[in-house]
Amino acid sequence: MSGTKTGPEHAYHVELPEADYWRRQIKCQDACPVHTDARGYVRAIADGDYRKAYLIARGPNPLASICGRICGAPCEAACRRGDYDQPIAIRALKRFASERYGAEKLVAELGVAAFKDEVVERAGSGVCEALDELQRLLRAVQSPSWKRPEGKPVAIIGAGPAGLACGHDLALMGIPSVIFEAEPVAAGMLALGVPEYRLPRDLIRAEVAVIEALGVEIRCSTEIGKDVTFDQLRQDHAAVVIAVGAKRSRKIPIPGVDGPGVLGGVDFLRDVSLAKPVQLGKRVIVVGGGNVAYDVSRTVLRQAFIDAARTAARQPDVGQVHLCCLESRAEMPADEVEVREGDEEGIIRHNGLGPARIIRDDHGKVTGVEFKRVLRVFDENRKFSPLFDENDRTTIEADTVILSVGQSTDLSFLDPEANGIKLKAPGIVQVDPHTLATTAPGVFVAGDLAHGTKLMIHAIASGKQAARSVHEYLTGHSVRPETVELHRVIDSYRREQDYEKPKRVPIPVLSAAERLASPKALVERGYDEQRAMCEASRCLDCGVNTIFDAEKCVLCGGCVDVCPTTCLKLVGADQLAGAPELGRLLEAQYGAGADLAEFSAIIKDETLCIRCANCAFRCPTGAITMERFAFSENWQ
Repeated sequence: MSGTKTGPEHAYHVELPEADYWRRQIKCQDACPVHTDARGYVRAIADGDYRKAYLIARGPNPLASICGRICGAPCEAACRRGDYDQPIAIRALKRFASERYGAEKLVAELGVAAFKDEVVERAGSGVCEALDELQRLLRAVQSPSWKRPEGKPVAIIGAGPAGLACGHDLALMGIPSVIFEAEPVAAGMLALGVPEYRLPRDLIRAEVAVIEALGVEIRCSTEIGKDVTFDQLRQDHAAVVIAVGAKRSRKIPIPGVDGPGVLGGVDFLRDVSLAKPVQLGKRVIVVGGGNVAYDVSRTVLRQAFIDAARTAARQPDVGQVHLCCLESRAEMPADEVEVREGDEEGIIRHNGLGPARIIRDDHGKVTGVEFKRVLRVFDENRKFSPLFDENDRTTIEADTVILSVGQSTDLSFLDPEANGIKLKAPGIVQVDPHTLATTAPGVFVAGDLAHGTKLMIHAIASGKQAARSVHEYLTGHSVRPETVELHRVIDSYRREQDYEKPKRVPIPVLSAAERLASPKALVERGYDEQRAMCEASRCLDCGVNTIFDAEKCVLCGGCVDVCPTTCLKLVGADQLAGAPELGRLLEAQYGAGADLAEFSAIIKDETLCIRCANCAFRCPTGAITMERFAFSENWQ
């Protein structure tokens, strides 16, 4: 029984483990939107099997190598090691495995053209070894009973992570698709919004090449509504998936915002990525406190005019980047590493300021921004509701202002009345949250349109869901995930010596001076083999559980004595409280009307267990075994 201490009437509230209970213990996998077995590939790295690690990571995620660089890593936020000291560096370990067996390595070795030929040849034979897909979906589509549609291909609007994931899974299901991308390059904001110092462009091209090799066609520089109408797209294709993403910068309705010298953050990043000239002054203010605001600020620092200023004699007010945000330092939505590295690189951070107006001279040139002091950002219900001190104002001089306060989608190519697609609000489509279907037959959404602006991995998950819904729409055959669970006794369970002692291994990074030397200089250098294995060995391996056999247990308390984290307790049965099934269990165990104060029970606090197996080694009756629990989704 799993128990935690509660109030005085009943000291411990217990939960009787069932299938969902064991699944929730593998918190990293449960937190991932595509349910990547992070524990699995981390432990594979600890064992030195890097190929296996990559295959596990790549199985449910067609953009695993990119995720190894920039994923928001909800798995790390959920990691149980974080309850003990610091979470496992899961994202960095994924990068380590991908660099050795991922798409970037295959493309680098074979070249894009040869790589495509090899994948097509092997995929045609049903082996697909060059990709080594562990996708459970692949096994299902190889079945003779699998229904494959014939006729027109599926159109996907947008070649970002959602569109690419959708095309990838459609290809695995035998459904041809064409991705229409308005930009001159594929991958959406991955290529145009993520700075090159975080995500190498060769890596993006390699991941896209894998998806194209499966037969997905990508047509860049093709804008829906301009080069082809939405109605024509529907006529020429069996179904349409809209995955345009939020690529339009939001404005702030303040005086002076319209005019030269004020840029949108996403627009600025796009122009830099496409090598378009960007007019920047010597003093730049970036408004915003999220990751994109830091991408903008750090990209500004890397522009040529900043580099030139750093090599010249240092003058006051030359080459300064000010980041101003509503939030306090503790409330900032940007990742901690972004804030820290931004400070190291020289970004001048101002917390608790809200823009009141952009100041311009008589010629309309930006000269600064007037800010109001923020009294609060969120109300008592933690809803965004900023409150300002109108009498406490400050002005920061600047000649360029970049707004990074959110993004919105561009659906100007849609005519809701003519297309039959209902909007809940401008830029927000009415959609079935389960199927991602719109109100128009055969039209689905994915990515930001499906769930708002979230992480890249959420976009990938929605693209995969849209692909399953499209298959069902075209064939009438429902593609549902069936969770398969497995318990297996580990006869010779052992852990690395002192695995619970090391702190998180820092991810090696370039110095601030090295980072600013080139816009393409990768900030993170990544783990070498020694660091990767050391960090991976810290994993608590939460798929392993201590299983107690009540028939063999003599309640000697030996397991309690040797537990290093005191996660096991020997308590009176009368101190237990829980769901009705607990009462039935106690009655079956001790008899109806028994005085529970005369009996004892062993309870376990899962949040403290580090899977050391000391209890199993100590048990004199063999009542405790170490068993591995695993779950996966098979597509039916």
